[in-house]
Amino acid sequence: MTAVVAAVDLGATSGRVMVGHVGHNELSVRQVARFDNGPVRTPDGLHWNVQSLYSHALSGLRSAHHWDGAVASIGVDSWAVDYALIRGSRVLGEPFHYRDERTALGVARVHARVPFRELYARNGLQFLPFNTLYQLAAEGEELSRNTSALLVPDLIGFYLTGRQVAEVTNASTTGLFNVTTRQWDLDLMRTLGLSASLLPGLVEAGTRIGPILPHVADATGLAVTTPVIAVGSHDTASAVVGTPMVEPGGAYISCGTWGLVGVETEHPVLTDAAREANFTNEGGVDGRTRFLHNVMGLWLLSESMRTWERAGLAPDLERLLGEAAALTGPVPLFDANDPRFLAPGDMPARIGQWCEEHGVPTPGSPAEMTRSIIESLAEAFASAIHTAAELSGVRVNRIHVVGGGALNDLLCQRTADRAGLPVIAGPVEATAVGNVLVQGRTLGAISGTLESMRDLVRRTFAPRVFEPQGAWR
Repeated sequence: MTAVVAAVDLGATSGRVMVGHVGHNELSVRQVARFDNGPVRTPDGLHWNVQSLYSHALSGLRSAHHWDGAVASIGVDSWAVDYALIRGSRVLGEPFHYRDERTALGVARVHARVPFRELYARNGLQFLPFNTLYQLAAEGEELSRNTSALLVPDLIGFYLTGRQVAEVTNASTTGLFNVTTRQWDLDLMRTLGLSASLLPGLVEAGTRIGPILPHVADATGLAVTTPVIAVGSHDTASAVVGTPMVEPGGAYISCGTWGLVGVETEHPVLTDAAREANFTNEGGVDGRTRFLHNVMGLWLLSESMRTWERAGLAPDLERLLGEAAALTGPVPLFDANDPRFLAPGDMPARIGQWCEEHGVPTPGSPAEMTRSIIESLAEAFASAIHTAAELSGVRVNRIHVVGGGALNDLLCQRTADRAGLPVIAGPVEATAVGNVLVQGRTLGAISGTLESMRDLVRRTFAPRVFEPQGAWR
């Protein structure tokens, strides 16, 4: 049996609809729609245009039906932490963007009631000022008792089915999810003055949420019986499912706008050392834990590209990476995790400011800046890998790079060099692959553990291997 499914994959800079074919010895994905995604600034702050994303998703599902009329189910994944407020069935405006400045107020309000040490013991999350609980604390009067909150992939699922649920892997990023019990932390919510009815019921990846609504069937051409299946709705959770970590010892870097760097464990790591290293424990598919650190990722390069384009330079990325790779002299390293790099803006100027403050030369040309970004990311990735291994007890012997970063040869090679470990690059579409695999297992097209699904990935997607060169560490 081969199942044909549609994966709606919403990233922080673009979204896609993919058609996947999955069976015992078959796994493939094909993009049928791609669309831009980015923040929209209104008088009250920075927002996502989720209505536009939903419209594009419907159009993409219509294309999926056109390309392959046998689509048997739909799965949705997206970035984490951001949400829309809902009263009844009415959505109260567009979700705030996690890069909006309002979250600082929420951090102060939460930590005044619950110290970070106690939060970490409950939710296992590294400190990020935009985590959902900080955003909710900044809401104020909007949070009445008849208001609920839906994270972005659950919001799209609500638009498709009319049903409100919270899938576990994305729920685990909110800060209101107990990482040990894998349930909402109602005691913490009461302490923070949040109603227990704010968050919908939890479902695990693989749950059938419900059939699509009649008007969705009309808009897409899909059968009205087509189910929406909860997948690893946090895109990193789906990416980790789609990473060919068949044998013990594999670490992963899901590299796109962000670099999610870590290992998979059976249980959360809640030690003082993990908290002090600012590592996070997020829910994975099949009860696993994603023990990882968030690194700023290729956002540094894409935002620099936007700055150069506004200045009329309009550099070609492939040419720029080639020029960066050809540089033989040293370039400065900077702290890729510095908070100043979080907000949109002139990234080269901010990197230059960091260099000036720390007494290191500022990269001059775009090629030098690009090489500095790549080297700094590679060092941050390598450091996070070794720290993850030390804190978790996992003996890492190789690094899997998936997502868009798997196409960046310079970044993959420098990560291998600096970590002193081989890098296995691919699949690029690991998030969509993981989304498709969970749907396929729910439909009965495949069966077995995560490892058996990953073996199917290994057998169907040829990786590229980058061996470490030179004594970088």
